[in-house]
Amino acid sequence: MFIGAADTAPRDVEGGAVTVNSRIPGFKDSSVEQRRSVVSERTGVAVAELDVLEPAQGLDTEHADHMIENVIGVLGIPVGIATNFRINGRDYLVPMATEEPSVVAAASNAARMARKRGGFFTSGTGPVMQAQIQLLDLPDPEAARLRILEQRSTVVDLANEQDPTLVRFGGGATDLQVRLVPTRTGTHVVTHLVVDVRDAMGANAVNTMAEAIAPRLAAIAGGRPLLRILTNMADRRIVRARAVFDRDLLGGEQVVDDIVHASALAEADPYRAATHNKGIMNGITAAVLASGNDTRAVEAGCHSHAVGPDGRYTALSHFEKTADGHLSGTLEVPMAVGLVGGATKAHPVARAAIKILGVESATELAEVVVAVGLAQNLGACRALAAEGIQRGHMSLHARTVAVTAGARAAELDAVVAQLIQDRNIRVEHAESVLADLRNRS
Repeated sequence: MFIGAADTAPRDVEGGAVTVNSRIPGFKDSSVEQRRSVVSERTGVAVAELDVLEPAQGLDTEHADHMIENVIGVLGIPVGIATNFRINGRDYLVPMATEEPSVVAAASNAARMARKRGGFFTSGTGPVMQAQIQLLDLPDPEAARLRILEQRSTVVDLANEQDPTLVRFGGGATDLQVRLVPTRTGTHVVTHLVVDVRDAMGANAVNTMAEAIAPRLAAIAGGRPLLRILTNMADRRIVRARAVFDRDLLGGEQVVDDIVHASALAEADPYRAATHNKGIMNGITAAVLASGNDTRAVEAGCHSHAVGPDGRYTALSHFEKTADGHLSGTLEVPMAVGLVGGATKAHPVARAAIKILGVESATELAEVVVAVGLAQNLGACRALAAEGIQRGHMSLHARTVAVTAGARAAELDAVVAQLIQDRNIRVEHAESVLADLRNRS
């Protein structure tokens, strides 16, 4: 099948950098080999470099044995490409790793709807993380706090001595803050070390600094240190994304109004907010996982950010109706991802995913990830408002059900079509359909 026949030239080269066109009509209907060929053509990444996406050539047990402990094998997760993304005027093909049907399709479709109105626009606060050093057994916590602040510059300098490379690249510890935290075991003095981690996720850098300065803080304060570790509540590493989704592509004015109503419920009700935010994380986690970053750290940061000043869990995103009747969507979350260290460099598939994306900094990667989260959220809200979540989701789920029932590649399309026609997407029904198909052949 010829892909993208109606579109513009797949890529241009400006100053040596590939300019990607992420609008690829027919992409979902092509074969795996054809998709790889198109990704190669659009991004400039050689087809041979995408061979690591073959299970036999990706992460093998030898590599895995160097990444974690007690390795016995490797668990594969499908990697798909989300298309149509235009972020800050630049197009991206976004690798997403997920086992859930409809996630990649929904993100791609939502990005198409945003594309007509300029795509996604992002901003952020920079790659800043914090370490916490907990001090105990202090007879005078109020005075201890001030003693630490008096030695701020000395402590920051000591922290920066631990990572001269980070400092050389423009990062490093920049500030020190001290909090008094009342607990059931008394008042703890908690020092926050603020660190610009540049293109790293930052856990190793800030943890090393925290451990180095803990004895000095304890001596200054007159207590003893206990916890010395980063916080995943990365509220100094916020990334924001916004987009306007075209009313007509969404399905009309009523769909726009109903998405706004759904958004309002998620803002007001934590029971709805939990599922609303899960839809956001479907996109964020898939993009983070594909890039080799720490999904648990990102999820912890996002969900902690969903707790408002009043202590109530609420929606991370918001949808509003614009003056001309289109749908405006916004999302603001912590996004602690990096391009150096960890699985981003050690995992061959993660390296390929980063190359496909073509991002040049951790900040750029974070902005892409948050745009994907907003797109995914819109896709889910639209499905709920327009047709119910099951219709589109279960149609895509039918392929998984057919494979579970034992359908082979040559049988798959016929079994899926019958399941959808019967509106009965269950394994036992798929087994019956498959048996009838084989009896007829």
